[in-house]
Amino acid sequence: MADLKDFAEQLVNLTVKEVNELATILKDEYGIEPAAAAVAVAAGGAAAGGDAAEEQTEFDVILKAAGGSKLAVVKLVKELTGLGLKEAKGLVDEAPSAIKEGVSKDEAEGLKTSLEEAGAEVELK
Repeated sequence: MADLKDFAEQLVNLTVKEVNELATILKDEYGIEPAAAAVAVAAGGAAAGGDAAEEQTEFDVILKAAGGSKLAVVKLVKELTGLGLKEAKGLVDEAPSAIKEGVSKDEAEGLKTSLEEAGAEVELK
């Protein structure tokens, strides 16, 4: 039981960078998409840090417009969010809409790059 408590404490004390590395390992080596868990752990870690840093640590990825290749954007939104096709299409149709909220700067920039490569207009807040 003490081992599990130690493990839980290690998870809670991970930095955002370490959480992203853990998410990458889980995805690449085990096929697990821990997007929601990574955000929860990152948010918990940021809250534990208190007001030590004034810099923005959480970003919202906002889809402003689908652009010329709407189908490619819908497919990418479906893949990135884990939503069903209908829900992903709804997000794209209702643009501007939040694709992901409260994500790290690295993750937000990665999502923005992917969506822009698919032809979408994206904004980070």
